[in-house]
Amino acid sequence: MSEATVAEWITGHSVELVHGEPGEPLDDLRPLAPMVRDAKVVALGAATRMSRELSVVAHRTLRLLVEQEGFRSLALEGDDPVRLGLAAYIATGDGDPRAMLAGARAFWRTEEILDVVRWMRSYNRRHPDDPVRFAEAPDRTAQDVTPLDGLAGVERTLAEGVAWWQERAGDKIVYWGGTAHTAVGDPRTISQAAPPETHRNMGGHLRERMGQDYRSIGLTVGHGSIGVPLPRPSAQFVDAVLSEAAAGRAGYVLDLREPQPEPVRRRLGAATKTRLIGPFYDPADDASYSMSGGSLRTWFDVVIHTEEVTPARLLQPLPA
Repeated sequence: MSEATVAEWITGHSVELVHGEPGEPLDDLRPLAPMVRDAKVVALGAATRMSRELSVVAHRTLRLLVEQEGFRSLALEGDDPVRLGLAAYIATGDGDPRAMLAGARAFWRTEEILDVVRWMRSYNRRHPDDPVRFAEAPDRTAQDVTPLDGLAGVERTLAEGVAWWQERAGDKIVYWGGTAHTAVGDPRTISQAAPPETHRNMGGHLRERMGQDYRSIGLTVGHGSIGVPLPRPSAQFVDAVLSEAAAGRAGYVLDLREPQPEPVRRRLGAATKTRLIGPFYDPADDASYSMSGGSLRTWFDVVIHTEEVTPARLLQPLPA
């Protein structure tokens, strides 16, 4: 089966996304709900952090899972909302979330994340007896911290933190982070480490621990700009067939657990590369920004593909 035929199958078995703003209706995204509603942790793994469109689709997915499927915790990868004051803000409304986010990691200092925080506060004002909250991290002492073994140790610690909060709080959790961590990698290789590193990642640990209670959604991308030009994916990336399958659509949802004809199953289950773009990116060397060591079907349960992206809006400073 040719790449074009695989793309045609994906086009015919995916659900088009037509809305592109956080507050727009969720009707186009609603077919995603049965794909993930029975999970305890749903991870949204973005191919790049600095895209407005990927942030918006993650926000809309969060809305869907909170408003319609009973998810009640959001884990923001890479920073501590309690430390920043954001956990208290969404609970009480005290403080200025823009000022709080100014102290966050660079990839959370965006207007899109501010929109998410403000939506969470708005939700809690409307549902004071059933609020949404940020996931918290374990309060580790020197005696109970497992020594980190490089990036592999970081991945294990991330997984332990998510599992700890889910078991402690009993909430269904939306985990929002990067593909390198959320994909089910058992193991996977990331090219941006020097030298490249191969090990089990957070998603691999959580799948082993939780089985299908952990569900992985890949937020993939075609082309556009992330502050620098993002070219169309080359044929070495599985993203190329996902991009071809867009067929003029802005985005779509694809359930990778759906039964597939053997040639499609073989292609989507083949060892491949997918784009993985970190804080530093050189468009002239696009092929070097990748994750490998698995397949689309092993990494993700669902793909939400966005064909064209624009840069995230950097958080504007507070008025003087």
